[in-house]
Amino acid sequence: MSVQEVLPLGGVATGQSGDFRADHRLVAEMVKPGSKVLDVGCGEGDLLQLLETRGIDGRGIELSREGVNRCVAKGLAVVQGDADTDLVNYPDDAFDYVILSQTLQATRQPRVVLENLLRIGRRAIVSFPNFGFWKMRLQLLIGGHMPRTENLPATWYDTANIHFCTIKDFVELCDEINVKMERAIALDLYGRPIPLNLPWWVWNMFGEQGVFLLSRGGGK
Repeated sequence: MSVQEVLPLGGVATGQSGDFRADHRLVAEMVKPGSKVLDVGCGEGDLLQLLETRGIDGRGIELSREGVNRCVAKGLAVVQGDADTDLVNYPDDAFDYVILSQTLQATRQPRVVLENLLRIGRRAIVSFPNFGFWKMRLQLLIGGHMPRTENLPATWYDTANIHFCTIKDFVELCDEINVKMERAIALDLYGRPIPLNLPWWVWNMFGEQGVFLLSRGGGK
């Protein structure tokens, strides 16, 4: 699939969303106001709070009890759960969108999780750190050690991330399981979108993270 086949992302919302992470603002821009959303691996609820400012009905599932407690303290509808084991309990088409933000690489079965996202939701939004980013490659090539960046600060022996992937890997997985990419964007080191008309290898080299809006392909 070429990058020209993916629809461009619209303008990023401003105002109340100005204090939120760049990838969270992009995700929120992809969700239509009034939608029902499940945020899988919602952390402390920052994205859910942003979605609320846009009139979106957000629910969350979070693995850590500490994260759940902080979400509940903010008045957010969040339950404790594991993306690898608990998504199977949700019925088909229960949500308009299911979001997996910076969590894909921490799941034990990324393919199964992705398939569940698109079973539970009519659309899925997935963002993840790109292990093909040039800083990652340089640390492996020159330093000879597992890379660490601002987005991935943990050491190899103390990280929850077990399935790193590149933007290219993710695109190939989407093709393999017949997932349609409605929108896609790569963010550079400074959180700026990489121009859409550049080839995938540029995204794979210079994109620090990817954000994808997905839907079921034909026959699914």
